[in-house]
Amino acid sequence: MSNTLNARAALNRRLAAPLAAVTLALAVSACAGGAIPSTSAPKRIKGVPAVRQPSRAAPRDAAIQMAPGLEGVIGANQGQLVRTFGQPRLDVWEGDARKLQFSGTACVLDVFLYPSSTSREPHATYVEARRSSDGQNVDRAACVAALKR
Repeated sequence: MSNTLNARAALNRRLAAPLAAVTLALAVSACAGGAIPSTSAPKRIKGVPAVRQPSRAAPRDAAIQMAPGLEGVIGANQGQLVRTFGQPRLDVWEGDARKLQFSGTACVLDVFLYPSSTSREPHATYVEARRSSDGQNVDRAACVAALKR
């Protein structure tokens, strides 16, 4: 019985130091949760791959989708689109991008507007069109023609 007690005591002594180190590490990491992030670059650790930092470069201009029949839509601002199609059914903002949705019996037209480096006001750069009845894609120019006032 004394051998069992001696074995337990020896095991407790061997585990005490690592257990204390783990407890201390957890306590320190819990305190660091509210730390202010450093603005300097993180230090490289040998054998650990570098983490790519996001670019802080100015946003690029959106690519413009121009196709026959989309004249007057692509490049238009919100006011011009409302004068052409009437009030949008949806007006959705996502960051600095905007989607206006116009609908009629023939089709639904989604117009995507993005700001450019020359203008803060978003302008239409892309359109999508689908049938109102079943959501199948339709010709964008035909939808634009059908929805014009």
